[in-house]
Amino acid sequence: MTLARRLVFGTVLVLLFTILVLIWSAEHSLRRSLESELARTLRREAGLVREALPPDSTAWPATIRRLARENGIRIVLLDRAGRIHADSDQPTGTAVGAETFADSELEAAFAGTSGSVIRREREGARMYVALPSGPGVIGLVSSLDQVDETVRQSQTAVAGGAIVALAVGSLLALLAGRSITRPLGALVAASRAIAAGALPRFPRSGVPDIDVLVQALREMHRQLAERFDDLRRERAETAALVESMTEGVIAADGRGRITTANAAARRLLGYDAQQNLPDLRQLFRAKAAREVVDAVLAGTTVQNRELELDESMLIVNARPLPAGGAVVVLHDVTELRRLEAVRRDFVANVSHELKTPLTSISGYAETILTDRPSPELERQFLETIVSNARRMQRLVDDLLDLSRIESGRWQPAIEGVDVAASAREAWAGLGDRAAARGVDFVVEVPPEAAMVEADPDAVRQVLTNLLDNSLRYTPRGGRITFRSRAEADGVLLSVSDTGPGISSEHLPRIFERFYRADQSRSREEGGTGLGLAIVKHLVEAHGGRVWAESERGQGTTVHSWLPRVRSDDEELGERR
Repeated sequence: MTLARRLVFGTVLVLLFTILVLIWSAEHSLRRSLESELARTLRREAGLVREALPPDSTAWPATIRRLARENGIRIVLLDRAGRIHADSDQPTGTAVGAETFADSELEAAFAGTSGSVIRREREGARMYVALPSGPGVIGLVSSLDQVDETVRQSQTAVAGGAIVALAVGSLLALLAGRSITRPLGALVAASRAIAAGALPRFPRSGVPDIDVLVQALREMHRQLAERFDDLRRERAETAALVESMTEGVIAADGRGRITTANAAARRLLGYDAQQNLPDLRQLFRAKAAREVVDAVLAGTTVQNRELELDESMLIVNARPLPAGGAVVVLHDVTELRRLEAVRRDFVANVSHELKTPLTSISGYAETILTDRPSPELERQFLETIVSNARRMQRLVDDLLDLSRIESGRWQPAIEGVDVAASAREAWAGLGDRAAARGVDFVVEVPPEAAMVEADPDAVRQVLTNLLDNSLRYTPRGGRITFRSRAEADGVLLSVSDTGPGISSEHLPRIFERFYRADQSRSREEGGTGLGLAIVKHLVEAHGGRVWAESERGQGTTVHSWLPRVRSDDEELGERR
């Protein structure tokens, strides 16, 4: 039942109870008043009858009948014994009895006072009044029909007014209920809007108590809005932090359903941003990873567990959540493990590269100190020692150059470089070796590709390393060709040889440090294994790129592309 109906129903009940009490009390009060007034009237009339009785007792019957007709009442005369001598309702000469009046009224009349009583008889209610009169008693009897009629009329009038009051009161209660329930309904709608996150509309009721409630609800909405804004901001910040993490973060609820997975986790597991992730227990295919998931969902913390997933190495940390579920953090250490392997290989390669000349130097030096060979043999030993020392020096220099370039401490000083002159200058340092082996050198540089914008020393070092590497693998009577070609955004420098070529499985790795496609010949030729790695880093430091093309038995060509540096006028024109 609504509040308005409850209010109307309660008001009607209160009005009905009030009306019934009023009718009952009014009826009893009015009846008592009318009966009291009738009793006084009868006593007064009894006194008048007593005064009007003639001295002759034989005339009393006629007198009382006349007075009874005039006043519309019954008059009875009784003696001291209670016998009726005259009765206005009886014909003259009819015998009457004393049973009409009770002893109490007669005794009061005989004692000198008046008495009255109301009797409910078959003919109706009557009032009996007895008044002493000389040697006897005068009794008056009056019907209460007029009193009953007056009471009924009064009740009818009161009932009619009560009905009107009840209708008006119900209407007023309904209006009052609506005036209260309407703002309360608006408050309910505002509360639901707050719960739904919509903008609420607060009512103006005019009722002080409801206005206080409206003000409290408005203040609550303001505080909730501020707290929700704070929570949304913190949630957005947390989501941004999680999304920006390089580690993969996965959160699951108590049933194992994934609730959060950042971009790094999706990338590590091979899922797109739009793909739905399965439950945490079905997310991993590797047995070791599933064991980690089962353990953390069972409430066990897992720390620094290294797993191999597909071709990646991951360190997994998992922790159960207090409310159920778990958080799994995936740290990709594939590159780190690769770098560790590279470092181990680098240390091993450097140690190996240094060990060979050091062994030669140590062996020949000990031989000279202990055996004292002939001057010719001693000179030969010393030349070998110097050669290995120079080889070690070149290795150390190349390592220092490579370290300086990789660390970013070296920056190219860009200027115009004549590529043909740089190529011939680089070949000049190799001329004796080339002449001894009968290797020809050809330069093919068209006018439009004669200049390149780069660091001159870097260009010479790149060309020197490329030509030296080609000469090392070019057989006697072979040819090395240097070409340049102008392209839209730069200049392509290429060094080709007529050597044995490189097989396809070795070609992608020739720019790695100490990598040798032909392990049987490189050290004999005096290479350090760092030349192509230095070329790659120098070219990339200019914003270019380097690659090789080769087929077994068809020679090798190494390409170095250097970008063309645009002038300020060209950049301004593009911006416009």
